Amino acid sequence: MNTRAGKVLAIATALLSSAVTAQTFRSELFHGRQAYVLDNGVVRASLLRGGGHIAELRFLSNDPHKSVNPLRIPHYPTIEPYDYDPAKHDSVYGTGPHRWLSSGYMGHLLCFPAFGPPSSPSEVAAGLGNHGEAPIVEWKPMGELRRGSFRYAADLPKTQFRVERTVTLPAGESVMYVEESAENLAPYDRPINWVQHATFGPPFTTPGRNFLDLSGGKGRVAGGAVATSSLKPESDVQWPLGVGPDGKEINLRVFQPKARAGTYFAVLMDQSRRVNFFTVYNSEFRVLIGYLFSTSDSPWLGDFQENRRIEGKPWNGKAVTRGIEFGTTPFAEGLRKSVERGAMFGVPAFRWIGGRQRLTTVYAIFLVEIPANFGGVRDVVAVDGAITVLENGGERRQIKIAATRLSLLSAVQ
Repeated sequence: MNTRAGKVLAIATALLSSAVTAQTFRSELFHGRQAYVLDNGVVRASLLRGGGHIAELRFLSNDPHKSVNPLRIPHYPTIEPYDYDPAKHDSVYGTGPHRWLSSGYMGHLLCFPAFGPPSSPSEVAAGLGNHGEAPIVEWKPMGELRRGSFRYAADLPKTQFRVERTVTLPAGESVMYVEESAENLAPYDRPINWVQHATFGPPFTTPGRNFLDLSGGKGRVAGGAVATSSLKPESDVQWPLGVGPDGKEINLRVFQPKARAGTYFAVLMDQSRRVNFFTVYNSEFRVLIGYLFSTSDSPWLGDFQENRRIEGKPWNGKAVTRGIEFGTTPFAEGLRKSVERGAMFGVPAFRWIGGRQRLTTVYAIFLVEIPANFGGVRDVVAVDGAITVLENGGERRQIKIAATRLSLLSAVQ
């Protein structure tokens, strides 16, 4: 094909679903934690019992440049957060309200029913920590693997909710579908934050070599100290451009290389699309990880970057991580403050759930092998049983993978 004539070279068409591949499920330890492990012969996923976190999603390959787990594994040891004992664990994880989350934080976590810190000292005294109750309780299985699907759930006794996930890993595909529900056990309506915190870490996450692409537009940088910020605090964003601490224009795609620094900015996703996306890759690896999610359920996306800035326990100035956080809320400011904010750019900053109501959202996570000198993602198209990644830059190549359950995404829109 002649790319100069505007034709696109399809470099890979992975119709893996036609392969005869066994799906397996087992319980085992993952970095010392109890995990539910799904394996379809192409990719492996590990879901933690403590907090429900998706701690691993990687290709099964002998090539370390392809088999890397993009998700964050902390540099410090973690525990089951529901076993937290202040007398034993405060010396490791600190004494603040983040300690319960930090003790078990790994990979992708659900922030529910709050995103950010507790709203008051009384909430802290009641044992509520950062990002709500969902990521620190025990998630129990609801049966074995059936047709590639596994269900697990958790009760949130302090906040009176129940959360549940059905994770589906079809045979031969590199796509994992997640159907997630939240049920209000109280008889009255109330506000919630509902945010997916997809956290990536070394070696996949490296300042200066880790790139984000997304289908968003305008946004805003959170506040903070200029000396330790990678971006100008409280400055405006027009994806993919922002403003550095010195006032100069800066490319937001790359994990900012400024040492002992970090940032958080929020972007409003494209409201004209029914399904939005983000993708992350590292120029030194052959793997791209991407997410597809409903615009109506998740209008906001935040990019949290941490490059050895936070000195408190258990991070101790050693954490390198990039968290891409999509959901109902632009900033990790806590439930009360998000309600007080009300909206940003005319789009709500929180969501209501009715008394005894059950809400459901669906998103898909996919892995794609990318070629050398990959130019980034121009768009992701998800139709007709396939996900197609459209490359940026001069090559403008296409990478297509089989995705047989995309109807799940449209069912809840």
